[in-house]
Amino acid sequence: MRLGRLPALPSWSNAPRIGAVVLAVGCTTRERLTFPTTGVPGTGPETVIDHPASDTTVTAGPDFFVTGYSRDPDGLDTTYFETEGGASAFQPFLGGGDSIRFGLPLTTLGQSGQVITVRVFATDRAGVRGDTATRVVTVQ
Repeated sequence: MRLGRLPALPSWSNAPRIGAVVLAVGCTTRERLTFPTTGVPGTGPETVIDHPASDTTVTAGPDFFVTGYSRDPDGLDTTYFETEGGASAFQPFLGGGDSIRFGLPLTTLGQSGQVITVRVFATDRAGVRGDTATRVVTVQ
């Protein structure tokens, strides 16, 4: 067996060139998430309840969450949460930039037979009120 020289290790002199290539590739323009605009400015915030997707019936027990969002390109001033029936109540949320995400825990323990109506709406910084999102939750 013949002994020879070890292969040469990579030179650190190439590090700046490799770093420049990595930065150039990392800084290229990429696709970004985009969301549809929320209508004509001055029309009021959009409010959506996304869970549950429609009126629903639940079994009495642990809290049931109603989730959704309010958004407005003009900026949100206040988001209001109204409940009718049941034992849960929620304070308005002030501010939030141009959007907020909310999760409302509805108490269902000991509420068998109750019908709980949840309404959510928001106003923008100009004071314009948006449409109201509504869900009806029936507790068995």
